[in-house]
Amino acid sequence: MIKIILSIALYLIISSTGYTQSLFENDFPPSKSEWPKTDFSKRNIDFSEIISGGPPKDGIPAIDQAKFESLESASQWVDDSEPVISVTIANKAKAYPLQILMYHEIINDQIDDKFISVTFCPLCNTSIVFNRNIEGNILDFGTTGRLRKSDLIMYDRQTESWWQHFDGSGIIGNYTGYTLEELPSQIISFKSFKENYPNGKVLSKNTGFQRPYGNNPYQGYDHIDNKPFLLQDKADPRLPAMERVISVRNNDSQRVYPFSALKNSFVVNDVMGDLNLVIFKAEDVLSVLDKRNIRSSSTVPAYTVFSPIIDGTKLVFEYKKGNIIDQSTSSVWSVLGKAMAGKLKGKQLKPVKHGIHFAFAWLAFNPESEIYGRK
Repeated sequence: MIKIILSIALYLIISSTGYTQSLFENDFPPSKSEWPKTDFSKRNIDFSEIISGGPPKDGIPAIDQAKFESLESASQWVDDSEPVISVTIANKAKAYPLQILMYHEIINDQIDDKFISVTFCPLCNTSIVFNRNIEGNILDFGTTGRLRKSDLIMYDRQTESWWQHFDGSGIIGNYTGYTLEELPSQIISFKSFKENYPNGKVLSKNTGFQRPYGNNPYQGYDHIDNKPFLLQDKADPRLPAMERVISVRNNDSQRVYPFSALKNSFVVNDVMGDLNLVIFKAEDVLSVLDKRNIRSSSTVPAYTVFSPIIDGTKLVFEYKKGNIIDQSTSSVWSVLGKAMAGKLKGKQLKPVKHGIHFAFAWLAFNPESEIYGRK
């Protein structure tokens, strides 16, 4: 049933393109007329791993000329509990609502002097922000319409090389073997963004495209008993495929923190090799993959991840009387890692790069990962 629902959803998303190819047809090798710049002789994966997700090249259109608006203006259409991707560069903060990203998947943008691509793959429930400056070349990304391990495959318009969204790796074309730099970001509620970034800007739904923002075309997809859409291989049996996890990578080590293992914790202090980290539970957010109308959806937990080291000193955090405090100074900290009161007021924890995904997706690309709470 879920495949039928998603087939219809994807059809509705791309129907305005006039594309008539059968949905989910495996069309390799693709035509030279569709991909005139791509050097398919350069690749580090097997073509058999790639399948069509239904839309054609750019059938799900990236946003290249993003417009932004004030918090006050966005509050008229973004619910306080809705999830946004929060990106802060050079003290400039922007929020990218997932209700927009699920219809575009890629936003090519710039904050200060940093050229970025903000991305979201609904099938994996994965948001990643990339630096799109490669050795001085500014790349613009679009959607190929293809999937690998149920994950979006992007392409850059300059060379039409293909990139795996999940890890930012070049898999076909001139950039094969390159890896995009991932930039820190957080998925938080719009309310949290407003409280922490009063001068922040919000991606406008004035995108130049007619899409039913606020509605979910993947209705019911994130139910814990569902199966991943168009995943060719068997999902890792160690966790339910659709369980949400936090992923953290440290050198060659990977660890996932299942939401089920964190449900009774507001603070988790942990160590991965030489990496110290702390996880804070933020306000719950609405799931964008539950009900047809996002505002009617159930809520899911949200988490942020930071290094607990300030000025060379490792802090240990705890949740006490409704506040996150450090044991050394009893300073009060926000879920975005800023000391709001106490001796360390004004100090900011450094974000740890992390992701929040469905378990199947992370484990498909990182099968050697440790699972927090498991021996």
